[in-house]
Amino acid sequence: MITRLKRHIPNTITSLNLLAGCISIVLSFEGYLLAAVYLIFLAAIFDFFDGMTARLLKVYSEMGKELDSLADVVSFGVAPAFIVFQMMKTALFGSEQLPFYSYISFQEYFFLIIPFLIPVLSAVRLAKFNLDERQTDSFIGLPTPANALFFVSLFIVTLTNNNETVLTLFYNRFFIAVLVVVFSLLLVAEFPMFALKFKNLGLKGNKIQYLFIGLSAILLILLHSIAVPIIIILYLILSAINNWIYKLN
Repeated sequence: MITRLKRHIPNTITSLNLLAGCISIVLSFEGYLLAAVYLIFLAAIFDFFDGMTARLLKVYSEMGKELDSLADVVSFGVAPAFIVFQMMKTALFGSEQLPFYSYISFQEYFFLIIPFLIPVLSAVRLAKFNLDERQTDSFIGLPTPANALFFVSLFIVTLTNNNETVLTLFYNRFFIAVLVVVFSLLLVAEFPMFALKFKNLGLKGNKIQYLFIGLSAILLILLHSIAVPIIIILYLILSAINNWIYKLN
């Protein structure tokens, strides 16, 4: 009985990840964007703990792997795309928020479609992950939770920063479009990235992970919400350095 219950714990946590993503989408539609962002952060917490729980309880399953990917498509693909979509609407129309039946140009339609590269390439990335046997202890391409947190943290920065230059940049249609295209391509790029998986608590074999955690903690203390997108960029830089060192060895 206990063994049977243990088997369902990771999948239950994964289901909570999916639930958080679904509610985030609804809140985005209703205009509660900050609450929608917090739910994506909550989904990321569930996503971290479902894998950890499966490893600790030794109840890893193929079904759990598939369920995790399906949940991630929603929580870290579709949900953040709606946040970015709302940012793009503001960049295009300001506070007017024109309804879809209003006349808008082809170029404006094009910019409104761009945020949905995120769920499309997130789905491709997750499908590749499920089939790629190289990604057991590391990642090939940017993980979908990191990509999602990067974009939703940009929205938080716009709420907590009064700097006119920052706000003008973050609500520029071209800036948003370029970020979406670049980071969406990073999802499916053949770019090895380290995972925050510790085989033991020692420094050996975990140096890059401890360095990342330490630098991230410092950035969060110093910069608060602005630190989150910088931390994702730091993750990319450290992965590139780690790849370079690995090739030298």
